[in-house]
Amino acid sequence: MAASGDTNTNTIPHHGDSISKEGEAKYTYQRMNLSNDDPERIVVPCPLVDKDQQDPFGSETSAGVKYRTLSWVQCGMLMIAETVSLGILSLPSSLAILGIVPGLLLILVLGILATYTGYVIGQFKARYPQVHSMADAGMILLGPFGRELFGFAQLIFFLFIMASHILTFTIMLNTITSHGTCTIIYGVIGVLVSLLCTLPRRLGDVTWMAWVSFVSIIAAVVVTITAVAIENSSTPSEVQVTRQTTLFEAFLAVTNIIFAYAGHVAFFSFISELEKQEDYPKSLCLLQIVDTTMYLIVAAVMYRFAGPDVASPALGSASSLFQKISYGVAIPTIVIAGVINGHVAAKYIYIRLFRGTDVLSQKTFYSRGMWALIAAILWVLAWLIAEAIPVFNNLLGLVSALFASWFTYGLAGVFWLFMNWGLYGRSWKKMLLTGLNVGMFLIGGVICGLGLYSSSASIAASSAGPSFSCADNSQGHS
Repeated sequence: MAASGDTNTNTIPHHGDSISKEGEAKYTYQRMNLSNDDPERIVVPCPLVDKDQQDPFGSETSAGVKYRTLSWVQCGMLMIAETVSLGILSLPSSLAILGIVPGLLLILVLGILATYTGYVIGQFKARYPQVHSMADAGMILLGPFGRELFGFAQLIFFLFIMASHILTFTIMLNTITSHGTCTIIYGVIGVLVSLLCTLPRRLGDVTWMAWVSFVSIIAAVVVTITAVAIENSSTPSEVQVTRQTTLFEAFLAVTNIIFAYAGHVAFFSFISELEKQEDYPKSLCLLQIVDTTMYLIVAAVMYRFAGPDVASPALGSASSLFQKISYGVAIPTIVIAGVINGHVAAKYIYIRLFRGTDVLSQKTFYSRGMWALIAAILWVLAWLIAEAIPVFNNLLGLVSALFASWFTYGLAGVFWLFMNWGLYGRSWKKMLLTGLNVGMFLIGGVICGLGLYSSSASIAASSAGPSFSCADNSQGHS
């Protein structure tokens, strides 16, 4: 019997079969904890599964390129760098639309829910070690159709995130240079820089970028808050506890908050490159403590000093001089957060093409060239998207509505329900968790529907310039 989700047809011994000590070292009897929330563990008879067949990178004993090298801290910092960038720049404007109390409550509640759904993703990966991407998860849930559906959605989502970073890169250069040249040229520069940084094939080789990105976003926000506080010290801005607004404006603000927690789509890939995958909960806690705390503090403080006219992204809320300084400091996070998403997107295609072959672990011209080609194609496509939808908030809202609603919230409920099939009424705790995960699925659907409505209405009402324009796109963010 072949391992689940694997095309290899080699015979795998089953529980009870006689195997040698050498075989015991190669095969493992899977213990499936069907009730991670109950004190007892349930062992379900299932085939002994070849570890090499399960792992997306195969055996790395003699591999030239070893992927499973991340410590939990490195993994956590990659998750922070991937998540905490564009999202934090839009949160103060969400408070300006919703009011400070509803806005902060949403940031906190959605952060708690994102922590839980991230934990469920880790449970699903532990249950099905062969999963490297949402496409692999789709294969387990719905077969080949699910693999193609989830894979397509995942890839489109990554492309839109990459496009968001290219768009912000052009806004940054237009701000720093006072629109020194055509915006399209700035976009091309962004693509080339991002592609260069995406060339390393292992996540372990880009972890240093994660630390740089983290320092960059903190420094940029501190500079901006300090500048706005000094400039507005004589005339304090009005802070509204709640605020009346239209449905599409309110939900566009909500989708910006959701986008701030939209890193879950890459979690399977991060876990796959952990040296000890059982350490993933530590990485998740590091991410969620850091991002939720930063979001609450930055959103509240920036809104307090900048007021209802706070820009999105928030780095545009300072004076012209401080805008240039803030954007200059933010260059690393604008580039690196996009690079990490681009890396995971390229890795999905790379694994899909060469899984089970030696190409993944080789250092040949072909293996490196194919990686570079895949990355180049993805960044060119992202640039085209960035030029077609040159409105920052609307782009965030559209992406969140279509994809983040499911990858961050809705699908985790499906994963849990799938893993606990037939056990929903086993105990009162199990029934509560069943209700919670059904709720997560419904939340994903509601966010998707209302988010699509609000972002579509906002795009229709936008007066932004034409696509593929040389015009200065920083004016609407200053």
